[in-house]
Amino acid sequence: MAKNQTIYICSKCDSQTPKWQGRCPDCGGWGTLKEGSAPKEGKNEVATGKVSEFTKLNKIEGKNIQRIKTDIGEFDRVLGGGIVPGSLTLIGGEPGIGKSTLVLQISGLIKNTLYVSGEESAQQIKLRLDRLKTNGDNILFSSDIEVENISQTIKEIKPGLVIVDSIQTIRSQEIESETGSISQIRATTVKLLGVAKKNNTPVFIIGHITKDGQVAGPKTLEHLVDTVTYLEGDEKSDFRILKTKKNRFGPTSEIGVFEMEGGGLKEVKNPSGIFLDDGDKTNPGTTISSIIEGTRSFLIEVQALVTKTIFGYPQRRAFGFDTNRLQILSAVLTKRAGINLINQDINLNIVGGIKIKEPAVDLAVCLAVVSAYKNKALPKNLIAIGEVGLGGEIRKVSKIDQRIKEVKILGFDKIITPIFSSKEKIEGIEIIQTKTLKEAIEKVF
Repeated sequence: MAKNQTIYICSKCDSQTPKWQGRCPDCGGWGTLKEGSAPKEGKNEVATGKVSEFTKLNKIEGKNIQRIKTDIGEFDRVLGGGIVPGSLTLIGGEPGIGKSTLVLQISGLIKNTLYVSGEESAQQIKLRLDRLKTNGDNILFSSDIEVENISQTIKEIKPGLVIVDSIQTIRSQEIESETGSISQIRATTVKLLGVAKKNNTPVFIIGHITKDGQVAGPKTLEHLVDTVTYLEGDEKSDFRILKTKKNRFGPTSEIGVFEMEGGGLKEVKNPSGIFLDDGDKTNPGTTISSIIEGTRSFLIEVQALVTKTIFGYPQRRAFGFDTNRLQILSAVLTKRAGINLINQDINLNIVGGIKIKEPAVDLAVCLAVVSAYKNKALPKNLIAIGEVGLGGEIRKVSKIDQRIKEVKILGFDKIITPIFSSKEKIEGIEIIQTKTLKEAIEKVF
């Protein structure tokens, strides 16, 4: 008779090893390996099942989904027009960024909201409601962390909205690993997804962000939910941006802009120029550019400081901009435009705490660096838009007409861009079109 083989299972990541070790070889957790039994070998028989119920989609009458409005326009915009009944939405963000504040404000606007928190007590939630001046008449609070109990509660009371804060504190009785482990997070999310679909109840789950910028827990968590949103922003800035990474019921390009105040998050309905500082724009190393987030155009301010290095290797530091991209642009400026930055430290900052990933800011970054290097200010009311290639060429960017219109609305009258054919004539603004970075520098300075 075959003897059961003993294995050791990590309570944190479910990794299996044949021998005990002090540290898990996969996740690096100390003292997490527990003794268990290997699964028994089954018979080599193919399991059979019954035919699943199915429906012909052409027999189903199409109807518009009645989304739930929160009356917070920026939040509804991000979700595609409101909350979809039966959807499971993940809201991620760094600690203290305002995730719980946002969902508390929403919970006060939806009738019969079930708020489940494994991190705070009812008294603590009440204190925050009072600070936010949010009506708690619509909120039912539970501190239960067992997902089976939460699911049964949802079936019984049929709430209009369920908020779970946070998913890392919820556990399933069917999983033996510790709360917050990969197995627990996956199992609890699957159960919440099932109860949301069966009862047509929307569920929001809060997920914490780790040091490397990922949602704490398995990457598969993002694949399980219907919508993935992230609340971002600099903790030293009052502005917060809600972005969608995935949305099965709407676009993933929309963003919502909020301002953190004493009474909570307040939506910014016209955020085109909120990231522009009121300081002196005539200082060397300062330029303005335009970015597109979702269907909106924003103007952002780029600041650069160039100084002679005291190290053997010049330093490149960037805040709100990719440092590797700055390295490339510095090399292009040196090689293609004749700006010798080999012995120069470059410090770059995007004002307002916003993080830029769009290549349309390349030209503005280069001009700001050259301006700081020459210690010569750029022309007043100048906007720079364009992607810089490795050959020093200025490449086209998307939605150039929309960017120019927004520039004009905010009072700027001069813009330097790559060569493009505008679909319509824009009066009252001077457009300087350039082919190369060297040509752009010569025209500006």
